[in-house]
Amino acid sequence: MDKSVFHIAHLDCAAEENLVRLHLQEDPAVHGLAFDLAKRQLTVYHLGALPRITEQLHALHLQSSLVHSAAAAEAPLPTPHSNREARLLWLVLLINFGFFLLEVLAGYISDSMGLVADSLDMLADALVYGLSLWAVGSSAVRKRSIARVSGYFQLMLAGLGLVEVLRRFVGYEVMPDYRLMLGVSALALLANAACLYLLQQSRNREAHMQASIIFTSNDVLINLGVMAGAVLVRVFDSNIPDLAVGTVVFALVLRGAVRILQLAKPAAA
Repeated sequence: MDKSVFHIAHLDCAAEENLVRLHLQEDPAVHGLAFDLAKRQLTVYHLGALPRITEQLHALHLQSSLVHSAAAAEAPLPTPHSNREARLLWLVLLINFGFFLLEVLAGYISDSMGLVADSLDMLADALVYGLSLWAVGSSAVRKRSIARVSGYFQLMLAGLGLVEVLRRFVGYEVMPDYRLMLGVSALALLANAACLYLLQQSRNREAHMQASIIFTSNDVLINLGVMAGAVLVRVFDSNIPDLAVGTVVFALVLRGAVRILQLAKPAAA
């Protein structure tokens, strides 16, 4: 058995980790996966097929590169999907979906495209955790079907969001409520930090949450971006900062949708 270590530049949080797991788990050559989010590293235990595994990782567009590969000194320990891990995934899914509903409502009330875009980012994460749960025990065909529906749904919502941003930019000027933006995005920041903490604890009960993981997560950076947009709306008395933040986040959601759609493709032969 071989042990190959990959550096994955965009392995920012557990959502990306779950995408990688879903993408590789049906490959018969893969016998174990170990993630180190702090170092952005993935260790793959496999029987041959290194070029295929490398190609599958490249297909997710997470900027992966092979660090080294060698014979493994020992086989990986089995990592069953325990009830405790399933409960944690359900909890994180519910937190993300709950904040999706809160932020999309607050975005509508406050006329903030930044909040609406952040809500879709929360929904995107919820879809990834849902895929991780629903894929357990499912056939490859069923998993790809769920991924396809989720990806296209996410693409549609993000596309509509970008159209609305463009409409507001060229002719429908409305001033968002910066106070509601700031308050709700701060709550979303706490929610994302809580999710990261829960998921980190699931790996090692004695490990404390590392600040490097929190502050390099795309989700947390997006929350901070919405908060900064709210402050700039107040400072410049303009809706442009909110529209700029919304555009960036919608683009990130579109990128996430493309990654999910990669799961709908059959594994390379």
